Amino acid sequence: MKIHTLIVDDMLLARKRIRRYLSADQEIEVIGECSDGLKAVTFIRELKPDLLFLDVQMPEMDGFQVLGEVGAELVPAVIFVTAYDQFALQAFDVHALDYLLKPFDRQRFQRAVGRAKTQIKQQQTGDLNERIGALLHDIKAQPQSLKRLIVKSSGRTIILTADEIDYVEAAGNYLRLRAGKAAHFIRDRLGQLEKKLDPEKFARIHRSTIINIERIKEMHPLFNGDQMVILHDGTKLTMSRRYRDKLLSLLE
Repeated sequence: MKIHTLIVDDMLLARKRIRRYLSADQEIEVIGECSDGLKAVTFIRELKPDLLFLDVQMPEMDGFQVLGEVGAELVPAVIFVTAYDQFALQAFDVHALDYLLKPFDRQRFQRAVGRAKTQIKQQQTGDLNERIGALLHDIKAQPQSLKRLIVKSSGRTIILTADEIDYVEAAGNYLRLRAGKAAHFIRDRLGQLEKKLDPEKFARIHRSTIINIERIKEMHPLFNGDQMVILHDGTKLTMSRRYRDKLLSLLE
């Protein structure tokens, strides 16, 4: 009997890699794939897969939120696909839940699939549900600020630490991350990224801008209570008056 498998990842290349690695496995049948958390919830409920490859970091609804929405009792065997920092990796290890750290190779992938098959064949779903429930509890109880971001650009994978970011600007469906002379783009929403960044280091200064407060050199008043924020590299950004008091409290 085939192991029905669902792939959830917001990156097309990641989904293609997982499909390619699974293509030679006669025990696996990929029954669907999707690129966001909302669809993932629907697919899990409707398709009832035996095995789920689940990206942790996705815009709007991340992998943990997907599991929380579905409910641990309905979740199949899971292999998390993640670019998370050490906290999340330790959490997976503590609860004996498997993960693939991007970028992963075929050998690591096959080990994860092998363990998942054993788990499925031994029908250890009850124990799995308990461990997933405990993981979700720990993740919620100990929120951690984002330490690094994975940026895909022209076939390259760039690891960008949060401390490297000077400021972030909304650009349509993407975010523009300015780090020194370089600009990187990721598909996310400003409000979602703001929740992940360290609130002691990053502050919203405009509805479309988040700034690393350690980069601020000067501030000058403009009209109607707005401020001109000047960074150490000379970049000038406008701060709306509604965000002024919160930023000043962080700088004190």
